[in-house]
Amino acid sequence: MASSTSVVLAALIANGAIAVMKFVGYLLTGSPAMLSEVYHSISDTGNQVFLLVGIKYGGKDASRSHPFGYGKAQFFYAFLVSVMLFGIAGWESAKHGWHAINHPEPVDASSVLLPVVEVSIPSVWVNYTVLIGAVIFEAWAFAKAYKAIRKQMERNGWTSVREAFRKSSDITTLTALTEDTIAGAGAGIALLGVYLSRTTGNPIYDASSAFIIGLLLMGFAILLAWENKRLILGESLPEDAESPLRDVVAEWEGVENVADFRTVFFGPQKLVVTADVAFRSDMDTEAIDDAITDIESKLKTMESSVKTVYIEPRVLGGTEGQAADD
Repeated sequence: MASSTSVVLAALIANGAIAVMKFVGYLLTGSPAMLSEVYHSISDTGNQVFLLVGIKYGGKDASRSHPFGYGKAQFFYAFLVSVMLFGIAGWESAKHGWHAINHPEPVDASSVLLPVVEVSIPSVWVNYTVLIGAVIFEAWAFAKAYKAIRKQMERNGWTSVREAFRKSSDITTLTALTEDTIAGAGAGIALLGVYLSRTTGNPIYDASSAFIIGLLLMGFAILLAWENKRLILGESLPEDAESPLRDVVAEWEGVENVADFRTVFFGPQKLVVTADVAFRSDMDTEAIDDAITDIESKLKTMESSVKTVYIEPRVLGGTEGQAADD
């Protein structure tokens, strides 16, 4: 949790500063690509605010109405980020870029949108400075997020970021990592578009870069929404991670059969395990209780995400569903 919070705070600081820089740059230059990047950075900043709210809300203690806690709040707020922020910002950016493509304006390096501001150097250098600064800020935020995801990869034995993206329940860190990647790419695309338009005198490059940035944002919105969908609906551990846990239960002394074994995430790194376990008929209630306690401890030791374990004991030759404390 602390790691996710630090990652989000780093991204919030970076994106807030970048949004202000880009907006000033747009006011001074009128660049379509720069306006798209303003939309981008505003959505990024709002993104971090939503994620922080999710972390705060998701940290609430379990209650009667939410017996497994509020961990899924992080999945919900990350989903809102994809739909309300990235989707809207991407659409507005693409629409603005498309309009600029169809209604190009002459490239004028000295024009400004604020007549009260006097620029003593070509205003295109404002764009260069802002976008290069944005790349630097995003690289810093990306490094924080990548360090956090690398720790998860090492802990779980994942070999690639792609695998982590498919298997991790820490959607907050994944969102920050992907957002920082997209933001850095967007700033690079905008920088290229501004440079080409300034060099060739053709505004189509600037306008096209704005359109591409919009498509990039909308693509990320769809990807993020899809990843959150699997967790909101209640995803289990990947099969290769769940099977060893089931095997431990099945091979435990006194266990004859595991009729059912299920896992489900109720929050980032918060896993609930349930199992229907058939014990030997010669085991008494006390022996079954001790076995269940030991199994629970073993599962939590094997997989750090396991927070709650429910084992329904069934005694072969006895009453089906007989509880351990009967």
